[in-house]
Amino acid sequence: MASAAAGEVAIIGSGLIGQSWAMLFASGGFKVKLYDIGQQQVTNALEKIRKEMKFLEQSGSLKGSLGAEEQLSLISGCLNIQEAVEGAMHIQECVPENLELKKKIFAQLDQIVDDKVVLSSSTSCLLPSKVFAGLAHVKQCIVAHPVNPPYYVPLVELVPHPKTAPATVDRTYALMQKIGQSPVRVMKEIDGFVLNRLQYAVISEAWRLVEEGIVSPSDLDLVMSDGLGMRYAFIGPLETMHLNAEGMLSYCDRYSEGMQHVLKTFGPIPDFSRATVEKVNQAMCVKVPNDPEHLAARRQWRDECLLRLAKLKRQMQPQ
Repeated sequence: MASAAAGEVAIIGSGLIGQSWAMLFASGGFKVKLYDIGQQQVTNALEKIRKEMKFLEQSGSLKGSLGAEEQLSLISGCLNIQEAVEGAMHIQECVPENLELKKKIFAQLDQIVDDKVVLSSSTSCLLPSKVFAGLAHVKQCIVAHPVNPPYYVPLVELVPHPKTAPATVDRTYALMQKIGQSPVRVMKEIDGFVLNRLQYAVISEAWRLVEEGIVSPSDLDLVMSDGLGMRYAFIGPLETMHLNAEGMLSYCDRYSEGMQHVLKTFGPIPDFSRATVEKVNQAMCVKVPNDPEHLAARRQWRDECLLRLAKLKRQMQPQ
């Protein structure tokens, strides 16, 4: 029954990321309190969650063993932060990506939590040493950075503060696995964490190739979606190397010289402006006009593709 919840979780911030986290925790049987500062935000968030969960159930893509109604009964809105975190074993902060705002929230939480709860931030780029600076409960603090949209993309980067207790990392890792996510341990903090560092490296070279007239913006995207991305949906760049020769040692022996030669030809970091941004924008708008309606429709299509891909990946797991 839904009443036999696996524990209690508080979500601070009811935007899109907060909504996704609420759905994920409810799918794992957790009782969720979704906190925000205004009644309208909370009401809108709960309505969006209901609509999304009903759609997922109808399309056979709802996560967890409970039905949509049972999961929805586990999620409640809250306008009082103290009430929201009472009894919680995990707190997931999802306020906008603003350092001062996040520091203010964690300073507030620091005053009212016990020594057991995990304090987690969804930040995508702010360093834990800055977000959690000066907190008494710093050993309980960690970044759990999801990938947008979190319900459809399972990766979560776990990034500790230098003073985060190993037990905090272990607990958060186990919790993420329990709700069906794929956690990775980032051993120490670094700007951009891991996912964005890889993403920015790809974006940077993609931009240079378009800027230098090597390839059109639409063909560049095709290289990823119908080329590299096909493999990367199932295996990463290191396993790709391993399989593309007789193992990693063979690959490096064969290709390291060629790779180094090509890497030395990479240009400086682009400034993402001037004529190139106009050229890329024009090409993107031919494919997806940048008005809210077209962008929303394309995001929905993307999410449906991700749902199907996730289903395929589960079926294709090696025995």
